[in-house]
Amino acid sequence: MTMFAEARRCLKIWIFLVLCAGSVAWAGVYQHGTIVRMRMGDCLPAHHGFITTFGGPASNLPADSCPEYTLISEKVVYVIVGRSSTQLVPLADVIDFRLRNNEMAVRIDDAKHETKFGIKEMILRSEWDLIQRHIAEQLSTSLRTTENNMGLRTRE
Repeated sequence: MTMFAEARRCLKIWIFLVLCAGSVAWAGVYQHGTIVRMRMGDCLPAHHGFITTFGGPASNLPADSCPEYTLISEKVVYVIVGRSSTQLVPLADVIDFRLRNNEMAVRIDDAKHETKFGIKEMILRSEWDLIQRHIAEQLSTSLRTTENNMGLRTRE
């Protein structure tokens, strides 16, 4: 009888561990990122499968504006789009996110629920930094040229 009880106890522990591991895998591993830019843009189209594909031409509905955020993580920069105009995230805020089912699930300030965003663009962080540096150099060159031209005009 004790051998049966011991086996039953081991089975319960094993089932408990499997359930715990399953819930951790379902929750996913969160990454951290910082929101650096926000603008209002067009909402991403919703995909509804067979009906949308074969249902004929879509009606011309007025386009809603949805928030579009630039999220910088350690290795990748994402441009994500909310599903409605009410999905607002504070700028310069560090958020937790994970990729799930071709979208991004975002958790802000240890909230109990996740907010889902569509992914519009992705670029490697190293390439994004290089592009930003190039833009800054172009702006500074343009500013110096403008200042030199203004200086020549005032001397005349």
